Amino acid sequence: MKISREDVRNVAIIAHVDHGKTTLVDELLKQSGTFRANQEVGERVMDSNDIEKERGITILSKNTAIHYEGVKINIVDTPGHADFGGEVERVLKMVDGVILVVDAFEGPMPQTKFVTKKALELNLPFIVCVNKIDRPEARPEEVMDEVLELLLELDADDEQLDSPFVYASAKSGIAMLELSENGTDMKPLFETIIKHIPAPTGDPDADTQILISTIDYNEYVGRIGIGKVENGSIRVNQDALLVNHHDPSVNKKVKISKLYEFDGLNKVEVNDATVGSIVAISGIADIHIGDTICSPDHPEPIPFQKISEPTIAMQFLVNDSPLAGQEGKFVTSRHIRDRLFRELNTDVSLRVEEMENTDSFKVSGRGELHLSVLIENMRREGYEFAVSKAEVLYHTDENGKKLEPMETAVIDVPEEFSGVVIEKLSQRKGELRNMSMSGTGSTRLEFSIPSRGLIGYRGDFMTDTKGTGIINTLFEGYGPYKGDIQYRKQGSLIAYESGETVTYGLFSAQERGTLFVGPGEKVYSGMVIGQNGKTDDIEVNVCKTKKLTNTRASGSDDALKLSPPRILSLEQSLDFIDTDELLEITPKNIRIRKKILDPTARYRAKRNGKA
Repeated sequence: MKISREDVRNVAIIAHVDHGKTTLVDELLKQSGTFRANQEVGERVMDSNDIEKERGITILSKNTAIHYEGVKINIVDTPGHADFGGEVERVLKMVDGVILVVDAFEGPMPQTKFVTKKALELNLPFIVCVNKIDRPEARPEEVMDEVLELLLELDADDEQLDSPFVYASAKSGIAMLELSENGTDMKPLFETIIKHIPAPTGDPDADTQILISTIDYNEYVGRIGIGKVENGSIRVNQDALLVNHHDPSVNKKVKISKLYEFDGLNKVEVNDATVGSIVAISGIADIHIGDTICSPDHPEPIPFQKISEPTIAMQFLVNDSPLAGQEGKFVTSRHIRDRLFRELNTDVSLRVEEMENTDSFKVSGRGELHLSVLIENMRREGYEFAVSKAEVLYHTDENGKKLEPMETAVIDVPEEFSGVVIEKLSQRKGELRNMSMSGTGSTRLEFSIPSRGLIGYRGDFMTDTKGTGIINTLFEGYGPYKGDIQYRKQGSLIAYESGETVTYGLFSAQERGTLFVGPGEKVYSGMVIGQNGKTDDIEVNVCKTKKLTNTRASGSDDALKLSPPRILSLEQSLDFIDTDELLEITPKNIRIRKKILDPTARYRAKRNGKA
């Protein structure tokens, strides 16, 4: 017989990137008494990964639990960026309702639409939290209307359209049900969760059923499966069967060696758990997302939502440059292979394929950000390798026609820059679908554009809009191939010989374009050290010193003035490289180089159309 567990609520927090989900969870943790009175708590405690802290984005979904008036509220903080959509799709299977957080100024954005659509497909009830109401330009009433329009557009039912609205400032730690009220704490949000998010239901006397929705990985205990107890109960040392609804070949007897529940930011060991509890299970070596843990007597797997397929791929290669092996701790193909396959333990949207050449791997992901976060993590862990330019993954339809991934790009720019953005994206096969003005003098442009049209565009976009533009993208599906796109109009400045850069050589080279290196840096023949002002690649000698025998007028030997080099970040470098170039990644440096370092071989390959 099914019962409701009134002492538990399972809720996910979903939103567009940077609308304040993680800060909201921080406040709920603080105000529920999770931390000791004298405990020092940092900002965004849920973002535990270094890159998450630096970029201010959530990459991995996190579980936490708080207690409010005798009810345990399990909260899952999910990523807002579309590249990590695989994380959101999975965790929604664990919860019974969602809190949709929307910025009181920006309103619903592309990823708001993406995550809301996923929640509606699972018929989950909503609480809409309009956050950042203390922003000077906040417009909460208009945003409320925009959210209702979005729900209508996504065919929400009457119950979902009647979702309660809560107005909050996560930063100030206040929430209220009416804008006219003066909020003092988060109590209205806690009470709305308990009132509107249904208690989990299930049959505690039935056979065990737990769907694994997310995987944690720990060097000491290996894989940890996290999921909700749908039916029955689970206890330590219980014999169970591992099965999978979409893969009948999965059928394995397992023993539950350790069981955890979440409490605050910690995992707490428990002996047993029943219906509605979110648990973590360790000790099962090859447990995967989508597996169901059942009792051996009645194995009944739970259907699982198919995860979105990758849309772009990159080659990860062993570094073979003249400076290879000098800065990295892990440099061999075996090291790189093990690390990439280990990433598959926790990242469900990633694919890794071994190539015929044992020194390279094809890594496919959901977008450039998805892959650049993996590259940055590996770099910080001491790996040294090279990567190629990102390329999109094509499909073919039943008639043999080529299809390519298409995206919706929503761009907010000051009015004076809208012309240059439209021109650039049109060259990249973008179609302008919508254009609207806001009261603050900014223009919102909505494009449908091939995914490859956006590769390498963000750097140009920031330059064209003087850093004031905001671009958000959302994968919309596969469409007919739109034709060739020229990625880069300017050529590269290539080092002519190996050595150390000197001011005299750099001074001569800087007249040709923009340099990426300063004096005293190691370079090698075939390394890209700048961007040419024209379309061709040019070789320049930046190691050239001035001959001491030359005689000059007394004033001509004054110090040569060098322009500061343009230092590219990892993302900018990935955007910059062309199809005949590679990015050399080491723990200390990021270098751009030609695939073929030898100038004669490179010229020959270009002439034969192979480069």
